[in-house]
Amino acid sequence: MIRRLSAFVAVLLLAASPAFAQTVVIVRHGEKVSPDGDPDLSEAGLARANALAAALSGARVSLVLATPLKRTQQTGRPTAEAQGVKVQAIALDGGVVAHAQRVAEAARKADKNATVLIVGHSNTVGEIARALGDASPTVVTDCDYDQMAVISLDGSKPRTVHARYGAPTQACPGR
Repeated sequence: MIRRLSAFVAVLLLAASPAFAQTVVIVRHGEKVSPDGDPDLSEAGLARANALAAALSGARVSLVLATPLKRTQQTGRPTAEAQGVKVQAIALDGGVVAHAQRVAEAARKADKNATVLIVGHSNTVGEIARALGDASPTVVTDCDYDQMAVISLDGSKPRTVHARYGAPTQACPGR
């Protein structure tokens, strides 16, 4: 509950930004059933996707961006369906930095007062946040699923709040 509340508060704080401030929410996909290939979300991952939709229920999300892989699509789908939009896929072609730039460009094309949800991977969410102006994105490991970056783009210097949502992530083995 506290984690969901912190995500909700983060979105509210940035939503209270100056008029016509775009808010971008960046998360990693939920937990997956397998580390191999293009797996579906596990039960925990589906629960996280629903927790994300609940955390963003008051944010008026008008654009959901994800990779073409099932786990990012499945993470963004509950939010998209609740908001009456579709998940738009952005190809992973050209490497992480090129992908991050394309995602950032797509997000910036949204209305200036829009809330955009971006669902990425452990190796892309930091670069996407950096491409949108987050000077010090949180490092996301293979075991991190509950982190969220909320970036307000209001024409001046972007402001970022790092939050958590859903169930706490279990620590990586050996840490």
